[in-house]
Amino acid sequence: MANVGFVGLGVMGSRMVERLLSKGHKVIGYNRTRSKAQWLVDKGMKWADSPRAVSQCSDVTMSMVTNSEALRAITDGSDGIIAGLSAGKIYVDISTVNPAASRAVAVKVREKGADMVDSPVSGSVVTLVEGKLTMMVGGRKETFERVKPLLEDIARKVTHVGDNGLAVSMKIATNLGLAVQMLAFAEAVLLAEKSGISRKTAVDVLTQSVIGSPMVQYRGPFVLELPEEAWFNVNMMQKDMLLALEMGRQLDVPLPTTAVTNEFLTAARGMGMVEQDFAVVFDVLANMSGVKR
Repeated sequence: MANVGFVGLGVMGSRMVERLLSKGHKVIGYNRTRSKAQWLVDKGMKWADSPRAVSQCSDVTMSMVTNSEALRAITDGSDGIIAGLSAGKIYVDISTVNPAASRAVAVKVREKGADMVDSPVSGSVVTLVEGKLTMMVGGRKETFERVKPLLEDIARKVTHVGDNGLAVSMKIATNLGLAVQMLAFAEAVLLAEKSGISRKTAVDVLTQSVIGSPMVQYRGPFVLELPEEAWFNVNMMQKDMLLALEMGRQLDVPLPTTAVTNEFLTAARGMGMVEQDFAVVFDVLANMSGVKR
């Protein structure tokens, strides 16, 4: 049982808090829009009025925000997480951000006598709820060992991958495959559909075939009907693809399928689908194929 703080109660963050509460942890949380977190307060989460208030009251503070800019917004300044840290405390950032930005925050955290690990996750709302989420962790091994039991209350597998920033690098390398797989899946569905096979049948066969990765199995059916609330929208997915492409440029690793898939995400933005789940790459390709959803 731990005193845990959590900043950023979006689709994934809020359900992580719900899971921590169910495991008996005391959780204090903050979100930019309080109304979105009221259901967690009703479940027993305490509310804080700032990220600083969260880290002041917690032994371990976690955060999950959209990008590097948002990370700086919640960590820096007089009301930021870093301002509330002190010796012995640990900060765990679950966000997918630029690795250099994550390392820069870790330096500031250590200046306060605390320590930080980056710990992004692989999975979705479904895998989180089902207890199948995985986590990768970057930072000092001794800090990893301290927070590992807590992280295992969120994810079924927690792996230390190296120093600060390397878990984020691993997450970016993982995420590029999500959109690439989704585009390949869309190609297969549309080829089958235009040959005379119903879309529903094609989805059923493909998701249960050798290509049916966990991601394809839970997101493939989105080509039949998109979720009301995007699990991971076009904007978020393209942010990760651009991070991957920048890493590829810096490390001299060509990423041809990532580059092509990124263009389909750009097309989705141009078609006004930025807030939809990134599975709408199917709609982009369908439109190019003369097929309607």
